[in-house]
Amino acid sequence: MADKKLQIKIATPEKLIFESVADSVSFPAAQGEITVLPNHAPLIARILSGEIIVRNAGEETPFVVVGGFAEINGTSVTILTSFAEDLATALSAVESARARADELSQLKNKEDVNFEHFASELERSLTRVKIADKWKNKKYK
Repeated sequence: MADKKLQIKIATPEKLIFESVADSVSFPAAQGEITVLPNHAPLIARILSGEIIVRNAGEETPFVVVGGFAEINGTSVTILTSFAEDLATALSAVESARARADELSQLKNKEDVNFEHFASELERSLTRVKIADKWKNKKYK
């Protein structure tokens, strides 16, 4: 039983973010946080904004996710999302977002700003910051 693993895939329409075997994976779902272990019952779950944590051999690998769906069967978990990234990428994106926000605050003509686009960017950035703050003093892969 101890050698059972899950095949984990995290993908966006643009690319495969992560693919590996792991002991478990946790993610924020509409029903609450779900942790999947090998032999989990089949399930399709809606994912909310937050973090995905892949655990393998005592190590945790965090990812930032903004919505999506997870398909779970006894041997695999496939997460399909419009946006996901590893924590290192998220940390660098937080700095870029801060610089861009400063730039936008200096605009004289606010009519040139696409607020719908920036609303989705804001959700991504806030999720990145929340997850980055949580993991800043923790060891992760």
